[in-house]
Amino acid sequence: MDNRNALARYPKANAQRRRPAAAAFLGFARLLRDHAFAIAPEQIASFMQAVTLLGPRSMNDIREAALATLAPSPDRRGEFEAHFRAYFHGDVRPAIEGDEDDETRIKDDRGAREEEKQVARQEKGGELSSALEQLSRRDFQRDADRLGQFRRKLASALPARRSFRTTRTRSRGTLDLRRSLSEIVSADGDIPSPLVRRRQAVPRKLLLLIDVSGSMKLHTADYLKLAHAAVQGADRAEVFTFGTRLTRVTSALRIRDREQALARAATLVDDWDGGTRMGPTLLAFLSVPRFSAFARGACVVILSDGLERGSHAELEIAMRRFSARAFRLSLASPLAGDPRFRPATAALHAVLPVLDDLVDGSSVGSLTDFILSLARPAPAAASIWKRVS
Repeated sequence: MDNRNALARYPKANAQRRRPAAAAFLGFARLLRDHAFAIAPEQIASFMQAVTLLGPRSMNDIREAALATLAPSPDRRGEFEAHFRAYFHGDVRPAIEGDEDDETRIKDDRGAREEEKQVARQEKGGELSSALEQLSRRDFQRDADRLGQFRRKLASALPARRSFRTTRTRSRGTLDLRRSLSEIVSADGDIPSPLVRRRQAVPRKLLLLIDVSGSMKLHTADYLKLAHAAVQGADRAEVFTFGTRLTRVTSALRIRDREQALARAATLVDDWDGGTRMGPTLLAFLSVPRFSAFARGACVVILSDGLERGSHAELEIAMRRFSARAFRLSLASPLAGDPRFRPATAALHAVLPVLDDLVDGSSVGSLTDFILSLARPAPAAASIWKRVS
């Protein structure tokens, strides 16, 4: 598409075509966000205002407005240019180095734009097969009972923080001078008992980050059942899945019926049982301001084996940032259920000093017991595992 045809889509004088033009610019911003560019809503509004002020006279004006307001980082400038040409000029988007292996995509379940689609998944038989016999039993009814108790106890078991809102109390508060004076006036100068108020205590947020990569395949179903019980039991619980992509599944898990909720969540997540990029996906979470706000002052529980592919530098950076934001940062690993387990990998060794907890995540029972104990203080993970080692 040449510049003349492109500008014909966005005429300045024809008011009837302004809405489609605005939708086109908004669509470009959405395209960048879908490809993990950190763009705030205010930047999108500034981009559209800049285009309006510029006219625009040429496609270069739109490009300059996008660069100035959406502000791609220098290391992703080439990727930005490729998306711009593909979107506005109709070019075929060239392959970007690392696009398939290193790009982390973010999917938010809050919007109605995502179409529900059922994907037929074929599992490669034999990946987990073995000729060795291993006998074990599983009590499904006991797990269901545990989850029911967990849902009922969670709201009162979470750590509390002092809210800025106040409530009346009979003692152990501060004098509510305004209402006390109002009572004196209404009582014609008599001095009634002074009114006292104190700040309310509210439960802290609970943030669950669930690893859905292939190495966690045996535990994913249990983790999602636990997440459903958490969302049903706590008003401020948030749930994300991560593997090679990051997906918010909170709204799906708000459906009361568990089977329907898990079926809905299954349609949202695209990277089941695949690879894992733990560090990049956690950094992608922190790069979105709205998501990062979920972690501020929250109890953050990461359900993962912590086996990072390649360098663990990004994982260490992400964990340090989570630790700075969160009230309590915990890693629940199914590997920790083995008495022989030690955090000896380079990734776990690097992040252990910033973790508050490194606990057993191999069963529903151990996880529910741990989450219900978050309000109780405990020694830091590094000191515990140092003694164990």
